[in-house]
Amino acid sequence: MQKTKFKVYLEYDPDYQGFVADVPSLPGCMSQGKSEEKALKNIQEAIKGYLKVLREHHRIVPSEEVRFVEVGV
Repeated sequence: MQKTKFKVYLEYDPDYQGFVADVPSLPGCMSQGKSEEKALKNIQEAIKGYLKVLREHHRIVPSEEVRFVEVGV
């Protein structure tokens, strides 16, 4: 079975003194950890839970075929 991969935005939060992970293609799917490794492990579990709920409710699993572009303003 092929694993689904998602892009994760990982950012250091000085207030939390750790890392916050966000999955842009899964709205609201976020996690955190005091180290990059822990934040990535936690976001992996969050993604699994998110996808499980989508499947249980017969929702479409978003495609990761997303392009990010920069727009200047």
